[in-house]
Amino acid sequence: MKISFLLYDAHGTDGTVRATANLAGALADQHDVEIVSCHRTADRMRLTPAPGVKVRTLVDLRPASRHYPGRIGDQRARGTMCPHDTVHHGPTPPGTLGEERLARFLRDTDADVVIATRPYLTCFLAEYGRPDQLRIGQEHTGRDLHPAALRDDLDRAVSLLDAYVSVSAADARAHRRALHSARTRLTSIPACSPAPRTEPSSGQSRTVVTAGRLTAPERYDRLVDAFAKVVAVHPDWTLRIYGRGPERGRLRRRIDELGLHDHVLLMGARTPMDLEWAKAPSPSCRAAPDPPACPSWRP
Repeated sequence: MKISFLLYDAHGTDGTVRATANLAGALADQHDVEIVSCHRTADRMRLTPAPGVKVRTLVDLRPASRHYPGRIGDQRARGTMCPHDTVHHGPTPPGTLGEERLARFLRDTDADVVIATRPYLTCFLAEYGRPDQLRIGQEHTGRDLHPAALRDDLDRAVSLLDAYVSVSAADARAHRRALHSARTRLTSIPACSPAPRTEPSSGQSRTVVTAGRLTAPERYDRLVDAFAKVVAVHPDWTLRIYGRGPERGRLRRRIDELGLHDHVLLMGARTPMDLEWAKAPSPSCRAAPDPPACPSWRP
């Protein structure tokens, strides 16, 4: 099959880009796989996909590029699709030029399967995807973390797709409750991750390791609050949080308020993370027959 993944900006480093690059690389062993990035904001992808995965860009936003559309009026005009998605308030908001090119791509592509990776793209796929394609939306954020207006937009879009995939069973159940009459297949698949390149943890460590972007939707504040309860019973345990993002300062203040400065450590970003994962207990991963599918190994 030919499979096309839609990413808003494949040149970022968030979990959606990482999970998509991992999955695309795994599928490329047996299929023709491409990543279609709505925007290009850097000279190369920081999370490089496997050699068999092709990457194409619809709008090149590098000012020095000969393809830069900065003087094209449609690029300066704001896009209108799925207005409640946070991309409209980010550093590269949608433009009508990009929306025209994405709509054209979906009309003309010869892909057998098209996979949208965020609400904005899911709404596009529902609107412009063809019925002769397998149209799949992916949810990389919990349903309850979306504002009500965005959930309404998503519900309408998801009901027009062939399948919608969440990363947790609980989230898939939430979608089924909301879309009980939709014919869309609503399911969950854990985020894909390659096999670790180091020996797994011995299971004896008293360190908990987590990694990701330090942004509000990730709810690391909730994790810090929960770990305060752990420390009250098990004072010899520590939590290491890897990553960078705008919530770092707020997390630092919360850690200090709870008196956890000796127990919760903000470690900054690490790439790759394999050595850091191995410092955690990870008993579920050691017992699993297929470590790459274990949620504890998720980047």
